[in-house]
Amino acid sequence: MTGGVATLGETMALLSVPANGMLREPAPVGMGGAESNVAIGLSRLGVPVTWMSRLGDDALGAHVRREIRAEGVRVLAARDAVAPTGLMLKEHRNGTPNRVRYYRAGSAASRMTEADVDADAIVAADVLHLTGITPALGAGPRQAMAYAIEVARGAGTLVSLDVNHRRTLWSDAEAQAVFAELLPSVDLLFAGVSEAAMVLGAPEGPGGWDGGAELAAKLSTAGPRTVVIKLGPLGSLALAEGTLFRAFAERRAVVDPVGAGDAFVAGYLSVLCRGGAVDRCLATGNQAGGVVVTVPGDWEGLPFAGELSQVIEDEVIR
Repeated sequence: MTGGVATLGETMALLSVPANGMLREPAPVGMGGAESNVAIGLSRLGVPVTWMSRLGDDALGAHVRREIRAEGVRVLAARDAVAPTGLMLKEHRNGTPNRVRYYRAGSAASRMTEADVDADAIVAADVLHLTGITPALGAGPRQAMAYAIEVARGAGTLVSLDVNHRRTLWSDAEAQAVFAELLPSVDLLFAGVSEAAMVLGAPEGPGGWDGGAELAAKLSTAGPRTVVIKLGPLGSLALAEGTLFRAFAERRAVVDPVGAGDAFVAGYLSVLCRGGAVDRCLATGNQAGGVVVTVPGDWEGLPFAGELSQVIEDEVIR
């Protein structure tokens, strides 16, 4: 095993409205956040991982901390005595999730600064994984992320970034400006087709394998050595050091699509941390994403290593 992964970002408590749409009785409290989803996914796949953040000094923050730690993730998150832990509300219709509302303005995580970044954890890691959600939370989190990247670059730690664009947090124009500053310092970039087009400030094309490859080529000119495009049910592709790789996804019955992208990233990074080839990274990412959508929840269905089926070599095309 290697030094594993360090990650930084907000995780919120989660309330789920029952299928009848009525919140009349106390609802079970869950939690979710892109970076902690990835951290849990990595831990279940046997990779050491540290999650850094800021939580409210409240019952919801204690719940988030306890749940993430219970998954074997090292938690480094200060307790904010003033600001609360963020909250999201998931609504269901016909037995499946159909809308998520976020209550995160003024949350503890929105008050993150570089003081919440543990430099030693980043130096010890092989990969620093970040998402585009953190800089969207405000100036402090943006500063924290910039500092984390600075530490990683100085230590030779690979910098991984998932675009994870949230239009409820900021506009496309704001995001484009920030990503233009970030990409030269990023080694590994993850994006969906629409996210890649947004970063480039281009209209979304037809997608598919050819469209994804074109987007990856354009993004690679901005700095990342490897660009991974997530193509949903089709699979995924990567342009790494000028070589294009593709991996087809297995067909799955989708129960809840939330968390599929995070599961994909966890699967990809788990192989990368062990020195695996790009095609194997893609295939494992596809498998992990495919497993998590078959059960409700953002992270509950994240697979353990033994659950990932053996990839048929013919399904992976270079």
